[in-house]
Amino acid sequence: MKFVIAVIKPSRLEHVREALNALNVLGMTATEVKGYGRQKGHSEIYRGAEYEVHFLPKIKLEIALDDGQLDATINAIREAAGTGKIGDGKIFVLDLEQAVRIRTGESGTTAL
Repeated sequence: MKFVIAVIKPSRLEHVREALNALNVLGMTATEVKGYGRQKGHSEIYRGAEYEVHFLPKIKLEIALDDGQLDATINAIREAAGTGKIGDGKIFVLDLEQAVRIRTGESGTTAL
């Protein structure tokens, strides 16, 4: 099993959700987060005063998958979240040792 963490632009969340639903990826957790990468924030003007915004709004997706779904999931996220501009995000993949469904006690890939 794999655990995928994707950090994307908030405006791309619905596109990614639709792409993953088409692949039959059944569950994900989305969290509103703030962060920066190479873009390091930007300047904004508010009521005539310029200020620096260092942490930009992002969405962090967490998805537990069977190994066989990994490549298709990564490709779907890349295509749905990508705009070709800086700040599109990143995808991280970790090994998932165990998953347990609380309600039934199922474990492993059946718990996903």
